[in-house]
Order: sequence, then C-alpha cells, then structure tokens
Amino acid sequence: MSSQTPVPQPLHNPALVGGYRRQLSPKQMEGEVFARASRALREATAQAEPLALARAIADNRRLWDAVLTSVIDPANRLSVPLRAQLAGVARAVLRECDAEAPDAAFILGINEQIGAALWS
Repeated sequence: MSSQTPVPQPLHNPALVGGYRRQLSPKQMEGEVFARASRALREATAQAEPLALARAIADNRRLWDAVLTSVIDPANRLSVPLRAQLAGVARAVLRECDAEAPDAAFILGINEQIGAALWS
C-alpha cells in the first residue's frame, strides 16, 4: 500500500471544479463545453459501442442547436458576418448529426477548431 496521498482531480472534486471555473473567462468556459463534447465523441468512437456513439452525437447535436439558436438571435452581440458564418457551420454540423451514419471525424474537427478559437 502506498503512503502517498492521491492528488485531487478537478473533475472529480466539486470544490476544485468551482475554483477552476472561476479562473476561466466566459469565452474559455464555452471552449470547455466544446472540449467536453469532443472528448465524449472521441471516446464513444474509440469504444465502437453504438449506444455511446448515439449519445455523443445527440449531445453534439444539442450543443450545435444551442449555437445556432444563439447566433440567429438578433440580440447576439457578435458581428452580423461572424454570426452568419457560425450559423452556416452550425447548420452543417446539425446536418451531419442527423445523417444516417454521421461522420464523427467531421464533427470532431469542427468542435476542436471552434473550441481552440474560444481558448485563444
């Protein structure tokens, strides 16, 4: 038996998660949502389990539906051209999520690009 105390992991310790979130900007928190969606989709794809993959695709669909709803809202403070571009990307991802055999690599690529942009 080891005498070392395990290091608390932020995702497993609610007290640490709260502190972590307070250190992130709102933009970075949005980036974290994309990172989590990507991680779930990547893990489901690696497991090759149909139910896990369906759940991950459905979660990504909800994420991109929220993005689309946000960017088409006239009260959104992003520039109109940027909102239009994001709406186009959201529609493309939503079409892929609704496909009979969604291309997980395509969805992952878009998620990772958007997530990285939000962290920059």
